[in-house]
Amino acid sequence: MDSELEPVALTPQKQDNAWKHCEIYKYGDRLQMRCLYCRKMFKGGGITRVKEHLAGKKGQGTICDQVPEDVRLFLQQCIDGTVRRQRKRHKSSSEPLSVAALPPIEGDMMVVQSDVNDGFKSPGSSDVVVQNESVSGGRTKQRTYRSRKNAFENGSASNNIDLIGRDMDNLIPVAISSVKNIVHPSFRDRESTIHMAIGRFLFGIGADFDAVNSVNFQPMIDAIASGGFGVSAPTHDDLRGWILKNCVEEMAKEVDECKAMWKRTGCSILVEELNSDNGLKVLNFLVYCPEKVVFLKSVDASEILSSADTLFELLSELVEEIGSTNVVQVITKCEDHYVDAGKKLMLVYPSLYWVPCAAHCIDQMLEEFGKLGWISETIEQARAISRFIYNRSGVLNLMWKFTSGNDILLPAFSSSATNFATLGRIAELKSNLQAMVTSAEWNECSYSEEQSGLVMNAISDEAFWKAVALVNHLTSPLLRALRIVCSEKRPAMGYVYAALYRAKDAIKTHLVNKEDYIIYWKIIDRWWEQQQHIPLLAAGFFLNPKFFYNANEEMRSELILSVLDCIERLVPDDKIQDKIIKELTSYKTAGGVFGRNLAIRARDTMLPAEWWSTYGESCLNLSRFAIRILSQTCSSSVSCRRNQIPVEQIYQSKNSIEQKRLSDFVFVQYNMRLRQLGPGSGDDTLDPLSHNRIDVLKDWVSGDQACVEGNGSADWKSLESIHRTQVVPIIDDTEDLGSGFDDIEIFKGEKEVRDEGYYTNTSEKLFT
Repeated sequence: MDSELEPVALTPQKQDNAWKHCEIYKYGDRLQMRCLYCRKMFKGGGITRVKEHLAGKKGQGTICDQVPEDVRLFLQQCIDGTVRRQRKRHKSSSEPLSVAALPPIEGDMMVVQSDVNDGFKSPGSSDVVVQNESVSGGRTKQRTYRSRKNAFENGSASNNIDLIGRDMDNLIPVAISSVKNIVHPSFRDRESTIHMAIGRFLFGIGADFDAVNSVNFQPMIDAIASGGFGVSAPTHDDLRGWILKNCVEEMAKEVDECKAMWKRTGCSILVEELNSDNGLKVLNFLVYCPEKVVFLKSVDASEILSSADTLFELLSELVEEIGSTNVVQVITKCEDHYVDAGKKLMLVYPSLYWVPCAAHCIDQMLEEFGKLGWISETIEQARAISRFIYNRSGVLNLMWKFTSGNDILLPAFSSSATNFATLGRIAELKSNLQAMVTSAEWNECSYSEEQSGLVMNAISDEAFWKAVALVNHLTSPLLRALRIVCSEKRPAMGYVYAALYRAKDAIKTHLVNKEDYIIYWKIIDRWWEQQQHIPLLAAGFFLNPKFFYNANEEMRSELILSVLDCIERLVPDDKIQDKIIKELTSYKTAGGVFGRNLAIRARDTMLPAEWWSTYGESCLNLSRFAIRILSQTCSSSVSCRRNQIPVEQIYQSKNSIEQKRLSDFVFVQYNMRLRQLGPGSGDDTLDPLSHNRIDVLKDWVSGDQACVEGNGSADWKSLESIHRTQVVPIIDDTEDLGSGFDDIEIFKGEKEVRDEGYYTNTSEKLFT
């Protein structure tokens, strides 16, 4: 039955105090209520029956034994008549209900729910408020009629109900998002007034525009609405006190729930380094497992990073806190002090790896690609076009018209990744941009005659587009590898090795001649050498059936050494090691369950860890080992907006108590942001001009002197309010990674580069 219940919002018309202590649901044509405390469901009887249940009135049905005493006493007083809401019925019948100067309701009718004292009635029995302008004075008169019209007859309400909670036992009814479709059109005016009030509040406190994209924003609005009129706001002391305390306890409970997963699949410690303008260096410590990423704590590392020994001690404390048997790897940046601390960590804890961040390595490859002369020139040409468009509201409006609201900018992991992702987006919109600069609107536009407008000529230059196309051929495979490494959908460990293979293979295929592609291979190999010393990535490739059964024998023989290294380090029990080696034979030959058609088809459709969990029971020890490796990430970076989390405040405070409070506040805020990771989370805005994007887009949107001198050319108020049709397609970046791994030159390339002395001192230093 629970699956058929639909939550119904508490409307302001329900002013009885008991409404705040129950949930309302629609079941077919009937409305039912559930006590918030004992969860008893009432299938009839109206709010009076619920109030008697909560107040403990004997002889009137069951009594709630879990309601707080203060609530029980208050509702008893309400029933006894000692506390009554003072209603001015004459005034309320002649004036529309208002909230802080809400505009009056105009037009034919508005559907509201029945009076709270008449008992709870179905939506089919509602009051219809009809308002007409009187002939004299223009005053609004209000008349109320009883109607049997079904407020839900259009069916839209049942399709747009938001639920908070993971199951029916935890349901909290919230507002119906489509209510504007079933009420009078003047609701939009009332909504605008509410939105203005929200805007004034957010602007007044200096909140970021993206605050409204928080997954917690709409639930807050709904909670306020469900409280009815007169609900009080929390005080400053409430926020710093019991509210923060409860949030800390909630988050600590979530972290504790992850510990069972850490033990089953292993986990990765992620170390983020943040540097402030005032010289403060902060290390954030997070723990990754397939279930979720959690933030543990931050540390002022301004003095710690100067000493590898001190850094090792800090990392060692964290490993002990999490449990050394649970930790598969510790991921950091690849600077000398991290390398030295990582090597010592592996000596003290022989069952884990220290690993440099793969996302940082790939980003460095892209950065070096961008420094090559012809690529740098192409990027600068595209930037000039972008800066011209995005600093002139008239041109920006025109571009949006021809691109159907799509932007040519595409923010990515870093500035370098943004450069190449944006070039890819520009190439996708080539025909749209060319149609724009050949249109009558552009030719009649005053900006087309400006000297600075000459940069737009590149849009009609085929040489520019050929260069853009070549850059995209060279860098799009690396961008894909970067997206895989930073993926929030799947652990990256089983895919990164294949993604780098495909990147080099794509470059070789496109350029053909070795003297042409070796330039780019050397850049990739120089930075990827940091990862070549870490057997986890090669073992992840080997244990991913999607790739293993597509690799030739020569490649398998190269990778088996990495697998053996991982077995010896991650599995301390010699007897289990021997069992894993024996079970490897079944996997390599696709024997037993591994050779069944179901398992073969699932190689390409299931995540590798799920595949082992499903088909690896006959090789239980190997399966557990494989799942432990394939459940890990390869990056220490997460996608939540770290720059908006006030970590620095902790260390600016000189009071020990306040430091602890701020530390807990950051613990709550960081973990709440981590909750919002993933597609559709609402954490990211589509507007590339947003201040939050400036760190990666500043070279693409910064104004020039010609724009500064232009009169009114940058008037944001003249930008057209458009509905952005821009949709980033959900692409499975791993889908076409799996076919054919037979080019041994790709794996031997780094050896050739190393022999020629191309590697950095840091990479040579790894594990030597």
